[in-house]
Amino acid sequence: MTTIPQRFEILVVAEFSEGRAGPPTAADALRSALVEATGQTGASGYPRYAGQGMVADIDPVTRTVEALTVDGEELDYGLSVRVVPVPADGAGRDG
Repeated sequence: MTTIPQRFEILVVAEFSEGRAGPPTAADALRSALVEATGQTGASGYPRYAGQGMVADIDPVTRTVEALTVDGEELDYGLSVRVVPVPADGAGRDG
């Protein structure tokens, strides 16, 4: 049985960053938020997570964001999202 993560950190990043080595971190993000499972399912059919102005439907297996609003608005073109798992105790989270 697979346990569905109860929280993720969402990083909003520029879609293209010249010379970037490796995945973005919270320090590189234009905005980040710690989101927690709401117990609801979004319109996409995936679990809904919310926190710090972000609401997202996230596939917990692939960590794919299926839907996202930031402060009630969709993302502008040129921005993308990365999802980082957060330990249950929240330890290890950057800033």
